[in-house]
Amino acid sequence: MATPPQASPGYSKTITPQMDSPSPNPDRSPIVPAPSTISPAAPRFPPPNLRKDQIPSPSIKNPTMLSPANGVKTGSPIPHLSTPPGPPVFTSPVRPAAVPFRTSPATPQPVAFSSGSSLPTSSPPHFSNGSVELQQQLPSAIEESLPDGESPCVLFSAQKVLKQKKQANVPSLGFGVLVSPGRETSPGPQVIQRDPHRCHNCGAYSNFYCNILIGSGQWQCVICRNLNGSEGEYITSSKEDLCNFPELSSPLVDFIQTGNKRPSFVPVTDSRTSAPIVLVIDECLDEPHLQHLQSSLHAFVESVLPTTRIGIILYGRTVSVYDFSEESIASADVIPGGTSPTQENLKALIYGTGIYLSPMHASKEVAHQIFSSLRPYKLNVPEASRDRCLGTAVEVALAIIQGPSADMSRGVVKRPGGNSRIIVCSGGPNTYGPGSVPHSYTHPNYPHKEKTALKWMEGLGREAHQHNTVVDILCAGTCPVRVPVLQPLAKASGGVLVLHDDFGEAFGVNLQRASARAAGSHGLLEIRCSDDILVTHVVGPGEEAHIDTHETFKNDISLCIQLLSVEETQCFSISMENKHDIKSDYVYFQLAIQYSNVYQADIARVITIRLPTVDSVSAYLQSVQDEVAAVLIAKRTLLRANNYSDAIDMRTTIDERVKDIALKFGSQVPKSKLYRFPKEISLLPELLFHLRRGPLLGSIVGHEDERSVLRNLFLNASFDLSLRMVAPRCLMHREGGTFEELPAYDLAMQSDTAVVLDHGTDVFIWLGAELAADEGRSAAALAACRTLAEELTELRFPAPRILAFKVLFHLNGGSSQARYFVSRLIPAHKDPPYEQEARFPQLRTLTTEQRTKLKSSFIHFDDPSFCEWIRSLKVVPPEPS
Repeated sequence: MATPPQASPGYSKTITPQMDSPSPNPDRSPIVPAPSTISPAAPRFPPPNLRKDQIPSPSIKNPTMLSPANGVKTGSPIPHLSTPPGPPVFTSPVRPAAVPFRTSPATPQPVAFSSGSSLPTSSPPHFSNGSVELQQQLPSAIEESLPDGESPCVLFSAQKVLKQKKQANVPSLGFGVLVSPGRETSPGPQVIQRDPHRCHNCGAYSNFYCNILIGSGQWQCVICRNLNGSEGEYITSSKEDLCNFPELSSPLVDFIQTGNKRPSFVPVTDSRTSAPIVLVIDECLDEPHLQHLQSSLHAFVESVLPTTRIGIILYGRTVSVYDFSEESIASADVIPGGTSPTQENLKALIYGTGIYLSPMHASKEVAHQIFSSLRPYKLNVPEASRDRCLGTAVEVALAIIQGPSADMSRGVVKRPGGNSRIIVCSGGPNTYGPGSVPHSYTHPNYPHKEKTALKWMEGLGREAHQHNTVVDILCAGTCPVRVPVLQPLAKASGGVLVLHDDFGEAFGVNLQRASARAAGSHGLLEIRCSDDILVTHVVGPGEEAHIDTHETFKNDISLCIQLLSVEETQCFSISMENKHDIKSDYVYFQLAIQYSNVYQADIARVITIRLPTVDSVSAYLQSVQDEVAAVLIAKRTLLRANNYSDAIDMRTTIDERVKDIALKFGSQVPKSKLYRFPKEISLLPELLFHLRRGPLLGSIVGHEDERSVLRNLFLNASFDLSLRMVAPRCLMHREGGTFEELPAYDLAMQSDTAVVLDHGTDVFIWLGAELAADEGRSAAALAACRTLAEELTELRFPAPRILAFKVLFHLNGGSSQARYFVSRLIPAHKDPPYEQEARFPQLRTLTTEQRTKLKSSFIHFDDPSFCEWIRSLKVVPPEPS
């Protein structure tokens, strides 16, 4: 994954974007990673095969695994999963919006699955039949031929677990896992078209690590160690034959459910029934905004798959539902917007002769006519004071999706696969009808009205979720949209709210990517752990599953989460602790995800992981994945940062966390009150420094609405995007169209270079003054930078803004984007030269004159450098790894 800039200061690598112009080295790989240090204690793996959108991270201690593109894949099915659970404590107070993002950097090394399958007991269990012996399910020859188990769906913060409870449960560092239930894997998991074998006691699935009694076919559960039958299926003449069962030969498998629900299901790609997409469009726009919106809508129509059914609704003071039965003109049925639609109004739509959802191939011309017929708002009323009945419009959209007309498009009855989707295109607040707020904040009853609106919007979002419909809200323009009121609608339905500067290019791209996201429905995530491990917190787009939504077992202590939707780029952050001192050599984790996919198949994905336990703190720290640990810490921290005041408090919490890690795991400097940060996790404090000064907790973001949107996106974001939002990635353009990855320090702002800075929701391209003055060179550099930025964000959702600018003096007279760019870079120019060279080795390539010129271009300000900050905490800056 994209390595954070601060990772490995002594590290650099070159990247060549895929430009139309011929590369000077056409045969060379686009990415040339520098060698990264691999812990001698960690297992070694063969090098990965790099793809153009995957860039390994130097901070990963075991660089064996690159994540497949974590983004939107039009027409590709999402993984599937099915599992019943039990009722444990679910401590996630948040059910944030589902975030469909993607970044191209490589994913950290997931937990290595052992190819062995021995039971983690000091002595083998004794059974009364005496002669019966538990067998490993794979012969040694098969074990040796298996690749090391890997799953991009599951990323642990450490690959080992401390045995001592007191040492393991230090809250400042913590232990946990990031789980992406809907993420695709490459190659895909083995598919099993039969019901799984499950433990009768705890509900766990038979798996790669179970011990088998080959004479009787019984298997021992790795979670509760109960002995279970397999209805004779696992009876074999030798343990070699057990490798014929996919669940016993792979730690990750998909079960296609073949019960009464889908007795004759056959997956056929061409038969996919696409769920409908309904556009709900604000008609209260001024002409400039409307022109941009029309361009985006016309482009959207051309991008949609021909089989996709589409509906179009406009809202202002009334709701206009467009009828596709008129093939030569744009006509609509109009419903009042001041109240929720009456049953009579809805019956007139649902049982009428109009066609409100139609396949794109049959309605493309009509859709273009509808969008061309839109007219700007004509009354002389300020944007914020215009009547918009957004709530009523979404209610009508839900009705036409659910009603008979919705399923009889062109006379063909169809059952949608996956989630239906409502995409709201909004240019202002909901100020009319249900769920609305007064035009002005000064309204005497505004707080009560807002509270009522929040509750109503959340209820509407829950209703949409119950009907397998996701509501995405794409906002644009300069008019405040009252994010706190709209956010509950998107969040409760499993959708996302995104803010844009205008209805132009970025909005259009997000409109297309929102519609292309494959979404499963009826999702459940079960988490089972060895009895030694306790799940303490869960953050992500879900809620605790009710007891009647899933199967339960006699002694099932699993944590079961109901997923608001199942999309490839969602992620759950799960924190864990030791219940007591661990005596066994291994602990086990099993994650089972159940949902119905876009092909109407009910799938259960089962992932089983085994981690070794250790007494040595140093061995444990060696196994810590700095980037995964930083993202877990960041998500737990952001969960508590509900507003700007909380964010300021959380910065102090980050400071205390770093000090406590140094105190608990580091060492004291002789004859000093200073502590050394543990060298095994030397990247972690710089990642956390980026977090405390970036847009999530820092003072960069000016408006609280923007901070709220970023927070909700981050809490659900994939690992890749989350890492970029915490710590930006800095790439310097080199001659020949290559790029060198450098730490995200302001020392990269050299006047004769171009720099690309990717921090997830925005990508900045900065041109130095000397380079900008040379028209030919600057044009070539800018083209290369734009190409790289587009490649890095090709499938990311929401699509980031790509902003290019130049700064003559790094902070003097620059634009607001330039100041934002500078604020995302660590001000390392304040450090002494030896410190700068140690952390930013590229400086050594500069001449004395260039160094002097670079130094003189900075101006003084109060923001501390990383070294200044960590010294203020009485901690010695860790040496670059």
